[in-house]
Amino acid sequence: MRVIGLISLRDAEAFERYRAAVSATVERHGGRIVGRSTPLRIFWDEIGCGPIDAVVELEFPDLEAAQRWADSPDYAAILVDRQSAMKLLLMAVGST
Repeated sequence: MRVIGLISLRDAEAFERYRAAVSATVERHGGRIVGRSTPLRIFWDEIGCGPIDAVVELEFPDLEAAQRWADSPDYAAILVDRQSAMKLLLMAVGST
């Protein structure tokens, strides 16, 4: 099961602190960071996401593991840096 994040950066220093800490929280909940990338071109933004500076893709065994990670105290501990660092759209995706 994949989790995709669309990131609009606010503070590069806070982003580096968050990025250094987030991997361990993901791994503690059975997940891994599959990839980080930079969008080359936004073709449409009809839902109003605004500028996207980075994309992250996570993988978890299932939706419940991803939810446990998102709700976990260890992830909550780095939310201050995340909120300073970026605006984020984070979603679980699956095949239909």
